[in-house]
Amino acid sequence: NGVRKANQDVLFQLADIFNVSVDDFFPPRDSMPSNIIYPLSSGLQQVSIPIIGTIACGDPITAEENIEGYTKETFEKPVPSGTLFALRCKGHSMEPIIPNGALVTLRAQPNVEDDEIAAVLVDGDNEATLKRIKHQNGMVMLLPENKDYTPIILNKDNPGRIVGKVIHVSWDIK
Repeated sequence: NGVRKANQDVLFQLADIFNVSVDDFFPPRDSMPSNIIYPLSSGLQQVSIPIIGTIACGDPITAEENIEGYTKETFEKPVPSGTLFALRCKGHSMEPIIPNGALVTLRAQPNVEDDEIAAVLVDGDNEATLKRIKHQNGMVMLLPENKDYTPIILNKDNPGRIVGKVIHVSWDIK
């Protein structure tokens, strides 16, 4: 918070403890926070992941990135590579596999394979949605799991871009 300056030796020790680079303590202002990895016993590692907002599981909603907090997810070693972030799901188009209110962990990446689930920015990068991806004849289809919803077709007239692949889903059982 800028009240005290850290001793350089302490920064290197902290970087070793948290398995990050010293540079990760000083990210650019417009970048996403890095994921901090906590070693656990028996081949597991816990990762602190920023929750950066809400994503539609239905009609696309306005995409806003505001860190609301952090979640911790446990993975078998090694932790998935790349930048991880989490989004809270709003809507029913991905039910039953991703229910309304679920928290999805994603790896930031611009492409996914067919049948993988991704966060996609559509409508000039102003709206975001979570859907299963299918590539066909130069188009990308965004497919809902719930048959009550219709697919979204991305093409040159209706562009979009993938921002991340879903790697974990969690929710409260009621």
